[in-house]
Amino acid sequence: MVAQQPLRVVRCGGSKLSGARAAFSADAKYLLCASGDYVKVYSTATEKCVHILQGHTNLVTGIQLNPQNHMQLYSCSLDGTIKLWDFTDGILIKTFVVGYKLFAFYTLAGFEDSVFIIIPKKNEDFLDWFQLVSVKLPKTPDQEVEANELSLILDDIGQSPKCTAFGREGEYVASVRGLHLLIYFFKKKKVNRFPLSATSRKSANNYFTCVACHPKEDCIASGHKDGKIRLWRNFNHKREYTFSTLHWHHDVVMDLAFSVEGTSLLSGGVESVLVQWRDGSDYKKEFLPRLGSTIEHISASPDGTFYCTSHTENKITIIHSNLSVSAVIQGLVKGSDVKTGLVVDPRTKALVLNGKPGHLQFYCLQTDKQLYNLDIVQQEYIHQIGLNQVDLVKAAFSAQGSWLATVEQREEKETELELQMKLWNYDEQTQSFTLNTRINMPHEGHVTALCFRDTDELEDGTPTLVTAGNDGRFKVWVLVNDSDSEKQSVGWSCDFVGSYHNYPATNCCFSEDGSLLAVSFEETVTVWNSDTWDLICTFCHPPGRIQNLCFGRLSCSRYLLGTTNNGFLCCWNLLSCALEWSAQLNVMVLQPDPLSENIAAVSRLLEGSDLFVFKPNEPRPFCIQRNVCRERVQWAVFIPRDVTESIGSEKHQWLSRSQLYFLTETQDLLTFSTKSAEERLTPSSKQLAVEESLPMTPFSLLLGKHRHQQRSKENADLDTAVVQSHLAQDSPAIKELLHTPAHVLPSASFLCSIFINSVLISKENKSAGEVVDEVEMDSEKAEDESDEDLELTEMEQDIKATEFLGEITQTKLSKSQEKQLRKIRRMDYSWVAAL
Repeated sequence: MVAQQPLRVVRCGGSKLSGARAAFSADAKYLLCASGDYVKVYSTATEKCVHILQGHTNLVTGIQLNPQNHMQLYSCSLDGTIKLWDFTDGILIKTFVVGYKLFAFYTLAGFEDSVFIIIPKKNEDFLDWFQLVSVKLPKTPDQEVEANELSLILDDIGQSPKCTAFGREGEYVASVRGLHLLIYFFKKKKVNRFPLSATSRKSANNYFTCVACHPKEDCIASGHKDGKIRLWRNFNHKREYTFSTLHWHHDVVMDLAFSVEGTSLLSGGVESVLVQWRDGSDYKKEFLPRLGSTIEHISASPDGTFYCTSHTENKITIIHSNLSVSAVIQGLVKGSDVKTGLVVDPRTKALVLNGKPGHLQFYCLQTDKQLYNLDIVQQEYIHQIGLNQVDLVKAAFSAQGSWLATVEQREEKETELELQMKLWNYDEQTQSFTLNTRINMPHEGHVTALCFRDTDELEDGTPTLVTAGNDGRFKVWVLVNDSDSEKQSVGWSCDFVGSYHNYPATNCCFSEDGSLLAVSFEETVTVWNSDTWDLICTFCHPPGRIQNLCFGRLSCSRYLLGTTNNGFLCCWNLLSCALEWSAQLNVMVLQPDPLSENIAAVSRLLEGSDLFVFKPNEPRPFCIQRNVCRERVQWAVFIPRDVTESIGSEKHQWLSRSQLYFLTETQDLLTFSTKSAEERLTPSSKQLAVEESLPMTPFSLLLGKHRHQQRSKENADLDTAVVQSHLAQDSPAIKELLHTPAHVLPSASFLCSIFINSVLISKENKSAGEVVDEVEMDSEKAEDESDEDLELTEMEQDIKATEFLGEITQTKLSKSQEKQLRKIRRMDYSWVAAL
């Protein structure tokens, strides 16, 4: 019997890349960034993700290279742990359990055994009190150790990592919060506080937003809400400090960073422009504009060749030191609201949803990478709060992915509504969508739903689109060929307009074979014949405004399901035109699987969201998953798998052909997995486990562990011992040397002698005759040639006898005993034969 595997909710990708400052490797070949619970390692040359470091159980809030070993990386998380990684191989080396939520992390070369973290004062979320403390990391061989030696450095500081920075060679630390700059000097163990007034004479907003320290000089740069940058000097004295001002940004300075040598200061903000200030001068500045969105974080590589900026649209831009863009790592763009819902591109099986303002993004969930953006609105977006701009609200694909329909709107007031529907045709040559038809004001009110009819199973293969609107109408749009002898033209036009008592149309969907159309008008569901557009039947029980509507599939195609705003899930039988069953589950999302009869319903009864998977012909769900997430689920979608996955549990077979993804109100994209955390790890990112109970490893061979095991084997013949020695020493040791990274192995001088000795036959395995032979060779100067020949002859006979018997003599004689033995062997015992 197959064991029941638990169903786990996992982040499937699209996590925020700009949640913490990214870090470069020492040689700038890799870029490391926090992404949700993971740390991702990208190649700066190819933009590809080469490793995913998995192990944290909550949001990763900070990453730093290990100052003592640049091949290692520290990461901290809200799960209260600090993890040390070998990021080139994706191996977890050690975990330090602190026990507090960690909001920021800093390392210094001068503090070998300690790191610095920002923690809440009382480890409670609702308190806005945070502390900068130092943590001593124990040096123990255990893989998980507790790090509970904390020392307070600064109290009542800001939570953001951008608000704290360490100065030249770790002599001081600066932190900003509100209108105060705090500087703590480690040697003097004193704190200098520098306050600013809330507003200046020119009504400037002086609140601090970020801070950075010069790597070579005693200089601190601070950013402010009014767009100004202050350079603080002579801050060793409370009253004799000075500062100069740099000003270009018109709004908040989001982040600051010095170059490695300190010759340049980098700043960024909502203008999407990276500003490089040379020598701290207001007249020596360079710009890299049009980076796409607000800059949240700025980092510089240790070798000074690259900078990188993290953006609010979940993007990281890698920039050369000459301010030219080198690479762009684009994650899943997360806006304030996903109005289009989650849609699947039938061609690429990519997830399609709102991206940048006015764009559709095509996102590959398998590679966790954006494929491309499609500009729908085709207007420049103006970054200004309170300005009403054109918004993309609806999107739908045809069954084969050859047509795409989008709806965009702009609403100045309730009475001033601008609507535009666009239909895009897929161009095989350009491998992209091109605009075919633009329809102004398809409805007098908001467009509430749109869907294509699947024309594969119909004799009339004319593409058909249906839209529903708040104006009480649903409209049928068909593709019309208006070509003539001079010009070939194909476009869309309205073919039919339907209504039901002038009620607002809220939802619409086609049956699997395209023969029926269901349209909901407030509390009533109407079913129409898609050939003649005649009304067939209506359903209106139980009362409630229809929110979701879908047909059953395959063997359950005779059922129609809908959800109401008062919490009912209803299933109607189209053959009997009656209500089959209903349940009050407060369903928020209803999503059918395109490859099976299964339907997923996400409800919110108490605090969390629950999942129910069922078939329409069986009112009892066969899979119930409670508390899939705390947040409200906004959208869900089934995406077909490329290869059917084998799942042992019968309860979870509904995941074998399609994968269910759902988006929460906090823009987290989640999915379900039956694999354990260890099974989901890639081979390169598995945790290194060393246990005494394991059999002999290549490392133990290199360190001579096999010798101890061989000595413990008594009554073993010489041939067997030699063969076992060669088998144990040959390929595993050499393979380990060739495949293990050099920075993990011991030094070459230490390893060479051990390795050479391990591949040679040990002296202790030699026979007694070979030992006598070596001793005899050492003393041949003191013996005459005749005695030596006789002795050699006798030794050869002894060796043959020993090899014949297969005996191994391990006893080692002293020099005096060996000399006495030689004398005895030279004596003539022939007289014994006469007796």
